[in-house]
Formats: sequence, C-alpha cells, structure tokens
Amino acid sequence: MQLFKLYHNEAEIEKLNRELAHRNREIDKDRKRMDRVEEELKEKKKELGRMMREQQTVEKEIKEKDAELNQKRPQYIKAKENTSHKIKKLEAARKSLQSAQKTYKKRKADMEELEREQGAVETARQEFEERMEEEAQSQGQDLTLEENQVKQYHRLKEEASKRAATLAQELEKFNRDQKADQDRLDLEERKKVETEAKIKQKIREIEENQKRIEKLEDYIQTSRQSLEEQKRMEEELTEEVEQAKRRIDEINMELNQVMEQLGDARIDRQENSRQQRKAEIMESIKRLYPGSVYGRLIDLCQPTQKKYQIAVTKVLGKNMDAIIVDSEKTGRDCIQYIKEQRGEPETFLPLDYLEVKPTDEKLRELRGAKLVIDVIRYEPPHIKKALQYACGNALVCENVEDARRIAFGGPYRHKTVALDGTLFQKSGVISGGASDLKAKARRWDEKAVDKLKDRKEKLTEELKEQMKAKRKEAELRQVQSQAHGLQMRLKYSQSDLEQTKTRHLSLNMQEKSKLESELANFGPRINDIKRIIQSRERDIKDLRDRMNLVEDEVFVEFCKEIGVRNIREFEEEKVKRQNEIAKKRLEFETQKTRLGIQLDYEKNQLKEDQEKVQMWEQTVKKDESEIERLKKEEQRHMKIIDETMAQLQDLKNQHLTKKSEVNDKNHEMEEIRKKLGGANKELTQLQKEVTAIETKLEQKRSDRHNLLQACKMQDIRLPLKSGTMDDISQGEGSSQTEESMSSQKTSSTVLAKEALIEIDYSNLSEDLKDALSEEEIKAEMNSLQQRLNEQQSILQRISAPNMKAMEKLESVRDKFQETSDEFEAARKRAKKAKQAFEQIKKERFDRFNACFESVATNIDEIYKALSRNSSAQAFLGPENPEEPYLDGINYNCVAPGKRFRPMDNLSGGEKTVAALALLFAIHSYKPAPFFVLDEMTPPWTTLTSARWQTT
Repeated sequence: MQLFKLYHNEAEIEKLNRELAHRNREIDKDRKRMDRVEEELKEKKKELGRMMREQQTVEKEIKEKDAELNQKRPQYIKAKENTSHKIKKLEAARKSLQSAQKTYKKRKADMEELEREQGAVETARQEFEERMEEEAQSQGQDLTLEENQVKQYHRLKEEASKRAATLAQELEKFNRDQKADQDRLDLEERKKVETEAKIKQKIREIEENQKRIEKLEDYIQTSRQSLEEQKRMEEELTEEVEQAKRRIDEINMELNQVMEQLGDARIDRQENSRQQRKAEIMESIKRLYPGSVYGRLIDLCQPTQKKYQIAVTKVLGKNMDAIIVDSEKTGRDCIQYIKEQRGEPETFLPLDYLEVKPTDEKLRELRGAKLVIDVIRYEPPHIKKALQYACGNALVCENVEDARRIAFGGPYRHKTVALDGTLFQKSGVISGGASDLKAKARRWDEKAVDKLKDRKEKLTEELKEQMKAKRKEAELRQVQSQAHGLQMRLKYSQSDLEQTKTRHLSLNMQEKSKLESELANFGPRINDIKRIIQSRERDIKDLRDRMNLVEDEVFVEFCKEIGVRNIREFEEEKVKRQNEIAKKRLEFETQKTRLGIQLDYEKNQLKEDQEKVQMWEQTVKKDESEIERLKKEEQRHMKIIDETMAQLQDLKNQHLTKKSEVNDKNHEMEEIRKKLGGANKELTQLQKEVTAIETKLEQKRSDRHNLLQACKMQDIRLPLKSGTMDDISQGEGSSQTEESMSSQKTSSTVLAKEALIEIDYSNLSEDLKDALSEEEIKAEMNSLQQRLNEQQSILQRISAPNMKAMEKLESVRDKFQETSDEFEAARKRAKKAKQAFEQIKKERFDRFNACFESVATNIDEIYKALSRNSSAQAFLGPENPEEPYLDGINYNCVAPGKRFRPMDNLSGGEKTVAALALLFAIHSYKPAPFFVLDEMTPPWTTLTSARWQTT
C-alpha cells in the first residue's frame, strides 16, 4: 500500500513539476512582455516630458508675445491719434489757406481796380491839360488890348481899388474866413474819407475775427467730440481695469481661502492607483451612458451639517459608493463593461428596480431625533428614491442615550444612530467602530476637496484672464495722456476763442461803432461849415456887387471903348477860365492823392495777405509731409502689431497642436498602462497559480516525506534503486527554527536529501500503476486499506506493540503541554498589561478631565468679570470627548453686545481679554505663587485698559 501511495505521489509530483515549469515559462514570457511594455512606457514618458516642456516653452512664448502686443498697442494708438490730430490740423490749415487765398484775390482785385481808377484819373487829367492848352491858344487872340489901353486899364483899376478900398478890405476878410472854412471843410471831408477807410478795415478785421471764431468753434467742437471719445475710452478702460483689479483681489482672496482649505485637508496626498482606476471607470460609464448614469451616492449628496457626517456614513454603509443609474438595463450594461475592463465589483442602484417603503411621517414628530434623510442634501431630486432605499426610516440622535431610548424604549423599535456613529438596529444589534467611521466620514471632506480642486483650477484660469485685462493699464495711461493733451489744447482754444470774442472782436466792434459815430458826426459838421460858407458867399456876393458898381462907374467909358458891357466880362473871360482850370486841377490832384493813399494801404494789406498765404501754404506743406511721416509710422506700428498677432496666433496654433499631441500621448500611455495592467494581472494570476502549484508540490513532497518516515517508523522495507532507508529523516535532529514552523512544512534540506532516494516500483502491479483518475486511486486506496486493516488485525493478534511509536507519542504530548503552558503564560501577561494600560488610560483621563472641568466651569465667570458685563460668554469644548487629550480644545467667546463670531474674527483687544480669561481659569485650578504679564495692553483701547486696571 505504501508503495502504491509513493508511486502515485511521485507521479503527482512529476505532473506538478511539469505544470510548474510550464507556468514558470509563461511567467518568464509575461515578464519579458512587461519589460518591453515598461520600456515602451518609459520611452513614452520621456516623449511626454519633452512634449510638455515644448508646450510650456510655447506657453511662455505666448505670454511674452501677449505682453509685447500689449506694449505695442498703446504705441499704435498714440501714432494713430497723432495722425488723426495732425489731419485735423491740416484740414484747419487748408481752410485757413483757402480763406487767406480768397482774401488775397479779393484784395488784389480791389488794388487792380484802384490802379485802373488811378490810371483813368491820370488820363483824364492829361486830356484836360491838353484841351486847356488848345483852348488857351485859340482864345489868346480874342480881347487883346493895346498898350495904351492896358495902361488905362491898370490906371482905372487902381482908381477903382482906391474908391472901393474899404469894400476890398471887407472882401479880403471874408475871403480869408471863407478860405479857412474851406480848409476846415476839406479837412473834415478828408477825415471822413479816412474814417470810412478805417471802418472798412475794421469790418475786414471783424470778418477775420468771425472767421477765426468759426474755426475755433469748429476745432473746439471737434476736440470736444474727440475728448468725449477719449473720455469714453478712458471710462471703459478704467472700468475694465478697476473691475479686473477688484476681481483679481476677490480671486486672490478666494484662492487663498481655497488654498488654506486645501492645506487644512492635506491635499498634498497622492491618490492610490485603485481610487484612480475606479474614478476612470466611473468617468467612462458616464460617457458611455450620458443621462442614465448619475454617479456615486457619496458624490450626489452631502450632510447638511458636518456633525452629521459620521452618523450618515454609518447609516449609508456600503451604499455610500453605490452607483445610481436610471434602470436595471443600464446597470447590467455597466456591470458588463466593468467586467470587460477587469474592474473591481461595484454596487448599482437602478431607480426603476428599487422597492422603497414610504417614509413614516410620524417619526418626524419624535423629540430629540431627526430622519437621516432629512439631514442630507441631494442633487438631482430624482435620486431621492435611492437615498430612501439606503437610509430607510433611520433616525439620527444627538447622543447615545437618546438613540438607545428611541430605539428600544417605545412600543415600537426603530433604527437609530448617534452622532458618534453608534448604530442601534431593530433586531437589538448595537454596532460602533468610531475610528473606522471617522476615516470613512473624511470622504465627505475629500469630496469637498475635489470641488475645491476644480474651483482652484477655474479661479487660476480666471485669474490669468483678469491679469490680461489688468495689463491694459498701459493703454489706459496712454489714453489718459492723450485725453489730458487734448483737454489742454481745448482749454487753450477756448481761452483763445474767449479772448477773440471778448477782446479782439469786441474791441473791433467798439472801434467800428466809435468810427461810425465819428462818421455820423462828420455830416452835421460838414453841413454847418457848408452853411457858413454859403452864408458868407452871399455876403461876399453883396460886397462884390457893391464893388462892381464902383468899378462900373470907373470903367464905364473904357468898357464902351473895348466893346464890353462891364469890366468884369473882360476879366471873367480870363479869371473865370483860370479858376475853372485851377479847380479842375485841384479835383484831379485830390482824387489822385486819395487813390494813391488808398492804393498804398491796399498794397500793404496785399503784402500781409500774401505773407499769410505763403505762411499757410508752408504750414499745409509741412503738415502734409508730417502726416505722410506719421502715416508711415502708423503703418510701421500696425505692421509690427499684425506680425506680432500673426506670431501669437501661430504660437496659439502650435500650443493647440502641442496640447493635442500631449493628450494623444497621454491616451497612448493610458493604453500602455492598460496593457501593462493586464499583463501585470496575468502575471499576478500566473504567480498565484505557481504559488498554488508550489504549495501543492510542497504538500506532495511533505506527503512523500511522511510516507517515507512512516515506512521507516513502521519498519517497512521499501525496494530502492538508489539511497538507503537511513537517508529518511525522523525529525529528532531538527533545529529550533524547524520546530517553530508549521507541522505541514518540512525542512527543504531533508526534502532535498529524500528526493535522491529512488524507489523501485517493479513489484507494483500494472493495474495499480494504471490508476489515473483520483476516483480510481481512491478506490484502489480503499481496497488496499481494507486489505491492510485485515492484515494489521491479524498482525495485532500475533505480534507485540511498537514501543517506539508510544515513545514518540509521549514526546509529542510533552511538547504540546509545554507549548500550551507557554501560551497560557503569554495570555496572562497580555491581560495584565492590558489592565495596566486601561488603568493608566483612566488615570490620564481623570486627571485631564478634572483640570478641564474646573477650567471650563470657571472661565465663563472669569470672562464675565473681566468684561464687566453679564452678557459676555466663554466656553470650552473638546474635539474628542472620549480621549480629549489626543485632539484639540475649542475655545469660543461672545463679546459683550455682539453676536457669536469665531475667535479669529475678534479684535485684538477682545482676543487679549479672552486669552487672559483662559490664563486666569487655568491658574484657578492649581494656582501658582505668581505669574508675569508682558506687553498685554497695546491691543487695548484706553477704556479697556482702564477696565483692566480697575478689575
């Protein structure tokens, strides 16, 4: 029988060895494949790193180009504004040039008209002189006196003068007066002409002033429009920049809060691969079944207050991670997908499949308890059914006593949970597990941390955009500078307009009015002089008539002799003609003088107008060349901006390309990781199979060892091809290390030594060798065992007992008793140590609690006394009520006349008073002889310091 067992044992060992070798070869192949995949992954990581560096370089270049563009834009705006301003100046200069040219042409035409008039006067004068000369020659032969008649004429003339001497004197006096008045009349008339010329000049100056006023008003209107446009741009940019600054401050504050919260949550931890894998599968099924997969229950709900987190975690239990779907079909499809992806098992809650009992409304009326579902916020609303399924009619209570009372104290039992996580089932089962629940409850905070991460990313992106808007401050300063310059030019133009209106135009109008008044006065004066001259002319005529009578008496005979009616007829033929000629010549001379004066004036004005035309022509030419230069400058800046924008767009396109390449590379790496994960899983499976085979092989070898040892102990001689029975170990010489190993394990050295023993199975029948299946082997074994038992029964009746076996049994029993004694002693030591630990823990809690209770009791009274107000409140509370010394102590104060606020929000003086209250409360427990306070009053006001001194 032993030979049969050994034969099939060795056959099984050989089979397991072959299978082990096959699995090891597969493991080697998998490892090589994993090495190749890992090498490929390493290369992909290098490529990804290079691509990400290139992407970062492009992002840096984009920032630089963006900054360069923000720097160039104000220069282009300034150049464009300069060009626009210069074009407006050119238009004004052209208008002024046209006006000056028009004035010049008009004045030149007036001057040419004066020159033609002057030439006509000169021609008329020459013609008159020639005609007078011809008439003088033709009339020279008439009325010619002989010499004696001439002498007689002069004698008679002298006699007549003597007779009319008195009248002659009077006539001479009248003539002098008449000449003086005539001179006055001529002077007044010249003044009148000059005044009229001055009035014309003032009218021209007034017209020029009005034209200048129109130009200034047009320029002011244009400037105001430009200024309004600049102001509008300035207001828009100011609003945009200020809004960006405010938003940046808000973002920074919010970002700091988010970073603080992330820091408090120890966000620097790394998610393990299992969580990442589950999150990836969750995202995948959401993409595959949009609108049908809502997400995990923990991600869709949140306790209304933090104190309920542990209780809600306890009630939800394994359903916290359950995935909520709309239908059973969706759930089965998701399960199939997860199986294909070799993901971990997941729990699904299909909303159309769940059977939920309605909420018992009476439970909401219980005092000291709330329905768990009422302390949970959830979104979207239609997942309420899943929450009802997970929570049922469970109630949450403030403490364990209330939870126990409500659970078991009434006529009906209820499922309740305390805030510390103690759960009371309807069946009477009570469960706790505070430490595990705290770890699980932290997942609510981790969910909030994920939201904080997303918020941080969004805030960072928004901060970048707002920083771009803030960089427009340079453009704003440029617009402000241009607006200031335009405002100054507008101010000067308004001042010039006001000065032109109030000083130049008003002064010219006043002078014109004054000249018109003077001109109006010339008429009466001239008329008065003319009346005087006419009156005197009549007197002169009377005197002349009287003198003529005297002359007629004296020249009566002479006149008869020469054949004239009277002597005056003879004299007037010559004198009258001479007077007419003289008068005509005087008229010509006066007209010539007037035209000469006016022509000189017009020439001077024409010269000034010509200089103005030349000046405006030079200004226009200069402005045109300046505009050409400014346009080139503007085009140059525009070209630079276009090139920069093109480069920026090219960089953005490169960035998109790089980003796409990085995403593609990430997908490739993800596929490689999946391949690596699959290979790793296969390798793990193979290793598990190898371990199982090795375990079975070890078991089979151990069985062979036991069989050989049994043969040796029972003194069964085995047919051996190699080795001897002495090579079989009986275990007496095993080391202490070997004794401490499991009874199923045997020393590898012994097994290796026994493996050299080769048994001869030639005596074993072929029928026993051919048994292949386990059932056949077992049947043969039973048959052999039965035969063996029969033989042993016979043998026992005829043979003595094996004393060595009894000795071996006693040895084993002694060893078992020794081990049992050692185990009992160790158990007693552990129990004693635990009791000592619990005693020290209790003593530690009692000592801490004695101090804490004393401080917590006294601090409120001390704070009221320090504040000198009974409405002040101070209270302490441990974060961990079970072991308060392991966690922090919450200290809060309500200042007199104020609402509750966290300690961080109190003022410096209030914090100092609160600190003193805590110090005095601690001191009141076991007072020290004295203590020193240093510089505690600076945060206080004078009133608070006075209160402290009196206290």
